[in-house]
Amino acid sequence: MKNLPTLVLTAITAFSLACGYSTKATTPSTPGTIPTIAQLAPNSMAHGGPAFVLTVNGSNFASAAKINFAGTGQTTTFVSGNQVMATIPASAITTAGTVPVTVTNPATAGMGAYGSGGTLAETSSAVNFSIQ
Repeated sequence: MKNLPTLVLTAITAFSLACGYSTKATTPSTPGTIPTIAQLAPNSMAHGGPAFVLTVNGSNFASAAKINFAGTGQTTTFVSGNQVMATIPASAITTAGTVPVTVTNPATAGMGAYGSGGTLAETSSAVNFSIQ
């Protein structure tokens, strides 16, 4: 009778392992499309000036791309795959200097099994904006 609990435990363990349950394989996200900045318009402003509209011309801008001015994401208007625009607040240009401008294409959700796949967010190389 002492062997019965051991036999039952062994049978349950064997059945659990034999059922084939394992974690589902997921497909990792793939690199997204990297945006490229060709030109900023304007490319400089006087410090202490008013808010202004910054136009970024380039390529590979996604419809949900975001302009980052001095590391801060701005509310961005998508014009085309080659142009995005954002209103830069006066508070962002209070001090003279150079600030980086980048554009980020957001990650996209995966459509594969269990939400796998999709693309990673990608950010352009920085282009300097001059605050005079």
